[in-house]
Amino acid sequence: MTQINKKVAVFTGTRAEYGLLFWLLKDIQSAPDLTLQLLVSGMHLSPEFGDTYKQIEKDGFNIDEKIEILLSSNSAVGTAKSMGLGVLGFTDALSRLAPDVLIILGDRFEALAAAQTAMILRIPIIHLHGGEITEGAYDDAIRHAITKLSYLHGTSTDEYRNRVIQLGESPERVKNIGAIGLEHLNRATFMTVSELQDSLGFELSGSYFVVTYHPVTLGNESPEKSFQALLDALDEYPNYQIILTYPNADDGGRRIIPMLEAYAASQPKRVLAIPSLGQVRYLSSVKHAVAVIGNSSSGIIEVPAFDVPTVNIGSRQKGRLAAKSVLNADATKESIKKAIDSAVSRDYKAVGETIVNPYGQGDSSKQIIEMIKGLHFEPCKSFFDVNIEPD
Repeated sequence: MTQINKKVAVFTGTRAEYGLLFWLLKDIQSAPDLTLQLLVSGMHLSPEFGDTYKQIEKDGFNIDEKIEILLSSNSAVGTAKSMGLGVLGFTDALSRLAPDVLIILGDRFEALAAAQTAMILRIPIIHLHGGEITEGAYDDAIRHAITKLSYLHGTSTDEYRNRVIQLGESPERVKNIGAIGLEHLNRATFMTVSELQDSLGFELSGSYFVVTYHPVTLGNESPEKSFQALLDALDEYPNYQIILTYPNADDGGRRIIPMLEAYAASQPKRVLAIPSLGQVRYLSSVKHAVAVIGNSSSGIIEVPAFDVPTVNIGSRQKGRLAAKSVLNADATKESIKKAIDSAVSRDYKAVGETIVNPYGQGDSSKQIIEMIKGLHFEPCKSFFDVNIEPD
């Protein structure tokens, strides 16, 4: 029987998401019976955020479609309008490519625009990292919305698999595959400190922190106030250098970039501010760091696998499963400092204790390839009712 070649479209809109997808992209690219189609949008195409599409091309991938959607705005209105532009752009792109399946990871507003377009065009979606909770960001609602627009699901834990099923997705279409970003642990070659500082053009003369802070898009946590509290806390550790990455393109993110740049400019030998590290440099930075500080999902999911502590600030990641090495702090100087003290001293664990990461072992890509090859799409999916005891 003749083997049918499947066209597999993969969407990426941010540096972080692309880094998580890297090995899956490589595996799809090398599979003889799969054709990779890469859709690049959002922050990747913005000079303000580092023009990271260039790194994608440098990594050996052909970008099939570039979809411009980002407005130079810093508001919820701008984000909503960007989503509208995304629907227009993704409609044209997906119509041209006519993929057999679209892979979407996570919970970004750009991803929702791609997902709703694919659903209308009857293109089946494989959604990765569904079922998770991040109560401090509108990403939380977006993630669940993408779940309902998708056909197959690869979750990062059993608990999240159960939540996707609770949302009405049939159990045979939901598989716990672990966190895809952990593929790097088994497959990437990390830089030494010497190689890292040469690549950065920044001398790492001693111990350092990796810091990434994103705006909280729900609740009353002011990006500027919270970020200033973080900077004030970091001032209490003058003997530690800082690798400080830029925030993402959520509303409020652009307001803290001048603060970040001014902080780095005032201490050029201690602080490096950089729009994007790229995945290998980022994970290499993490590997050799004393701690990772901020509110990125990476601090929850990938960092514990390196036995490096995370100081998780504020409510953005509230609700996620987390290893013991994730130390939560309120968005105040005092609370952040207390958590950093614990991270530096490592008093959160017993001597010799092994930290258990709840997000898998780094073998997700192979399982996703199997999902792609075994896909038999039925547009009319039934709602799966979970038995609930009456009150």
